[in-house]
This record gives sequence, structure tokens and C-alpha cells, in this order.
Amino acid sequence: MRGVSKVASRARPANFHSGGAVSFSTKGEYGVRLMVRLAARRGTGPISLGEIAAEEDLPRAYLEQLAIPLREAHLITSTRGARGGYEVARDPATIRMSEVLRALEGPLAPMICASEDPAHAPGCSREGACTVNHLWIKVRDAIADALDSVTLADLVPPSNLVEVRPIGPGAPEVAAV
Repeated sequence: MRGVSKVASRARPANFHSGGAVSFSTKGEYGVRLMVRLAARRGTGPISLGEIAAEEDLPRAYLEQLAIPLREAHLITSTRGARGGYEVARDPATIRMSEVLRALEGPLAPMICASEDPAHAPGCSREGACTVNHLWIKVRDAIADALDSVTLADLVPPSNLVEVRPIGPGAPEVAAV
């Protein structure tokens, strides 16, 4: 392979998750996977993180850490006890992925000077003389728009959706959609 650098000729590793110019951490990736699993089983009762960890091949201890900000953002609820676990807090069609990722990752900020949250964007030494800040704000807004346009329900495979339908006075029925 003459003329091609060794770096350019290497294949991407099988466990590649991020590292591009604009990327989310494993908190975002694993948290979205957790939310999709919970949404797919909505209406069936609380689901243990151990069960989700096994289904998704993720570390349970890490999912426990991710559940905290998701619960604080009122995206999931928890139930203690032998039949306890986690559930999505509301209809997955009303949960925008921007909410999920902001709860897990914090404000969107492709560059620190373009953070959505002014508290996370301390004054840049080039403030006032910078000619590219407008670009980073456009990138941030495009990412926000993309995440706002996708709901949690959009990510649940149709064969995994569970719907709760009443079949009699006050009696819920759980059925696959």
C-alpha cells in the first residue's frame, strides 16, 4: 500500500463509539439505550436495571449511575422492593431525545463558547474578536433541532411497543402493538 499512511489504512475498531468532531459520551449512548428499553416495555411494570443490563450487555453499576440524572429530570420513575425497578415517567411520544441527552450530558456545546447555558460558557479570551463563534452556534442549534425532532417513541422498534388498553371498567389490558 505505497503512498497510504499506516493510520489511514487501519480499519475502525469494532468497539468504536465516538471520538469524532462532535460526539456524545457513553453516558449519552448507554442512557439512550436504557430509555429505549424502558419505553419498549412501558405498561408492563417496573423493570430492573439488572435485566436491562443483561439485555443490552451493559454494566449494571453504570446504568445505576445514569438512572440518577434521568430520575432527577423526571424522565423515569423508580419503585423500590422485590418487584421494583424503573419505568418511563410519561408517554414516550412526549419525551424528546434532546431532554434525554441534556439530562445525561448537560447543555449542548460543540465548543465551550457556544454552550446553551451561559453558566457553562465562561468568557473566551477571543470574545469580541472571534470570527467563528457564529459557526459553533449554528452547529449547536442544528444538533438541538435534530434531537428535538426525535422522540423516544421514534426509537422503539414497532414490534417491541406495548400498549395499555382498558378492557373493562377500570381493568387495564397489556397488549403488544
